[in-house]
Amino acid sequence: MQHRVIDAKDVVIRFAGDSGDGMQLTGTLFANLSAIYGNGLSTFPDYPAEIRAPKGTVAGVSGFQVHIGSGKVSTPGDFCDMLVAMNPAALKANAKWLKRNATVLVNEDAFDDLGLKKAGFTGNPFEELHIEDRNIIIAPITKLTEESLKDSGLDIASIHKCKNMFTLGMACFIYSRPLDYVYTYLEGRFRKKHPEMIEPNRKVVNDGYNYASNIQAVADTYTVIPDVKEKGVYRNITGNQALAWGFIAASEKSGRPLFCGSYPITPATAILEELAIHKNLGVKTMQTEDEIAGICSAIGASFAGNLAVTTTSGPGLSLKSEALGLAVMTELPIVVVDVQRAGPCTGMPTKTEQTDLNEALYGRNGESPVVVMASHSPAHCFEAAFMAAKIALEHMTPVLLLSEGFLGNGSEPWKIPSMSDFPSIKPRLAVADGSKFQPFERDQETLSRSWAPAGTPGLEHRVGGLEKTHAGVLSTDPDNHALMVAEREEKVQRVSRDLPDIVIDGPSSGDILLVGWGGTLGHIMTAAEELRKNGVEVSRVHFDFINPLPGNTREVLSGFRKIVVCELNNGHFQTYLRSCFPEFDYVGCNKVQGQVFLVRDIVEAVAPGLLNGKED
Repeated sequence: MQHRVIDAKDVVIRFAGDSGDGMQLTGTLFANLSAIYGNGLSTFPDYPAEIRAPKGTVAGVSGFQVHIGSGKVSTPGDFCDMLVAMNPAALKANAKWLKRNATVLVNEDAFDDLGLKKAGFTGNPFEELHIEDRNIIIAPITKLTEESLKDSGLDIASIHKCKNMFTLGMACFIYSRPLDYVYTYLEGRFRKKHPEMIEPNRKVVNDGYNYASNIQAVADTYTVIPDVKEKGVYRNITGNQALAWGFIAASEKSGRPLFCGSYPITPATAILEELAIHKNLGVKTMQTEDEIAGICSAIGASFAGNLAVTTTSGPGLSLKSEALGLAVMTELPIVVVDVQRAGPCTGMPTKTEQTDLNEALYGRNGESPVVVMASHSPAHCFEAAFMAAKIALEHMTPVLLLSEGFLGNGSEPWKIPSMSDFPSIKPRLAVADGSKFQPFERDQETLSRSWAPAGTPGLEHRVGGLEKTHAGVLSTDPDNHALMVAEREEKVQRVSRDLPDIVIDGPSSGDILLVGWGGTLGHIMTAAEELRKNGVEVSRVHFDFINPLPGNTREVLSGFRKIVVCELNNGHFQTYLRSCFPEFDYVGCNKVQGQVFLVRDIVEAVAPGLLNGKED
């Protein structure tokens, strides 16, 4: 049959199914082949919060949203153009994200009486969800997969595991994705251990593609032609991968070996896993028995002269707080990465939030200042990790780098940089000159002490949690304590001299300034564009550096009547800005649902009623 081919600027596809349906892999492959094709993209993996939710229930639904575009894509998209629902629960959990003209592809074989009952349906699921007017494609995907692989020699359980690849083939036809990358991926994944799986998977992807091309329900197919982008070598990268590689780059630039001591915790574990792969680059990793051991091993590695990193999420940051205070007192350079998740306590481990900012700023005993930074996109995680390491090594201070589950698991195209594009890193290494070493004697410009790796001849000294003088002698003298507290605080504040100024997107003065930090960047940027298209004049700034703030922050804020602070918490950054600059008028745009902003959330916060219920 003849399909109508429609050129689209961008499309959003949401793959959803039970945890065992392979939707994360399907979405990742679709994203990767789109990146290789040249599209801009943004992804949002949405894992179930329960490790083993009952099969077929809404609690067990796993989703992966991919937004691909001709040019740069800043968000995973609010609503989807196509929903792939591998079972009734996936349809029920995700129907609310459908655009009015969306396509719904469902696996007919899972929509039996038991599947419908587990999902809570009592009748026709499309009518109960009020989506019967969408373009619904009902395909017997399980049976078609069985038919495709009936001569493969695989057992029935293995055949059923391939139904996600049949679905991927259908999606690739509908959105004009070339299959070459999928074939290459299958070769790489199975060549060594399971070469017998290459041809069956290749066949089922191809059969899915051909099936979609021959059914009447697929009336339209879409092309998203890439615009010419800046020349270079690109790859699709997750935030956790980018963080790991950023630290490796910083190790190379600084000449310091990289050590990471961490305890596995969702959603930060992938950083440790990625670093562990690269022993050939001199990376040392240790999976510790708990969070406290993770940061303490990093402090020890720093004392020994390593670029030391520890990674965690949510409750793990709480456990590291005492040892982080030790790093402040010893003035040793370490980087603590917190990939934030929904809390408190265990909370919703697989869901994203920005609710650890208060703890990052204040969550230690005593006067315990640290540099606090945030990454704003998966690709930016590389630069953020590099800069966190540079600040730690050059200012002899712990740095707390905030990421988020959305960034760590999400992905986007990343232009692989040349290391010559990045600045040098000059650790403050002490040099023995024959005089008695003063471990806390400070550089007058930065107030940073010198770094003397343990065991360096002529630079023997003690560090620890007790207060000391500049000479490293234990001291309970009140005046000395006051002096050291003041110097440690001022040292952190002087980091602002090395930070770039905040850059305003839009006029430098006006009624409304949109402010964000961390992974809200793309949503705020897109909301600002939407508001401007509708005649609402807004400006926008984004903070990657939080403590200290960039030097021109007060000047930037002073140009606006109202400052709208958008964050995935109940107002941490808004409260912090108000404490620093109380003279300005702040309004919060807040969300704590374990989900990223919708662009419409921000638009409606600024101009209520502007979208008039539009979903697309």
